[in-house]
Amino acid sequence: MPDTSLSRPAARGFTTLLAPVLRAVAAAEPNAVVLIDGPSGAGKSTLADAVVAAWPGTHRPTLVRLDDIYPGWQGLDAAIEQVYTRLLAPRRAGLPGQWQRFDWVRGEPAEWNRVDPQHPLVLEGCGALASAHEAVSDVRVWIDADDTLRKRRALDRDGELYRPYWDRWQAQWESYVVRETPSRWATVRLGVDPRPT
Repeated sequence: MPDTSLSRPAARGFTTLLAPVLRAVAAAEPNAVVLIDGPSGAGKSTLADAVVAAWPGTHRPTLVRLDDIYPGWQGLDAAIEQVYTRLLAPRRAGLPGQWQRFDWVRGEPAEWNRVDPQHPLVLEGCGALASAHEAVSDVRVWIDADDTLRKRRALDRDGELYRPYWDRWQAQWESYVVRETPSRWATVRLGVDPRPT
């Protein structure tokens, strides 16, 4: 698992991005659902870690990463459907939500994970701001960055494992963006400066 500590140089700039998200969280319900979406390499995971670490409430939020749910490299749409029907919709109804981990090593579904509806939730990953998720969430964050920076970050993070799949995932992502226009659901919009810090 990559180090997403805010002490790393690449992550230090996220402290300024964190402020508007925390303001939105403070204005929401105590057990708010926060969704963080944006293209690969934009900084969703780092921002989500920072939000969880700085959460203003008494209960630390549950963090769910869509990277743990996608059922393979063609699984963006399947993960969106699972997150809505199994996690977000039940949770909005006051029921426990759940999500199924995908075992990337074995290439098969793994265990189910329960999510308490009484605790806040942070869900991050490509597909988090699908249109169906708007009505079952409280704070919706769109984070974007320069394409060159994003690709470099993603490949630096995941190495040669990701390189053969970059174009396949990017095509899937672009289809999702055209179909869902996810940024329109955002209550907070953030951009990452491509200049080094």
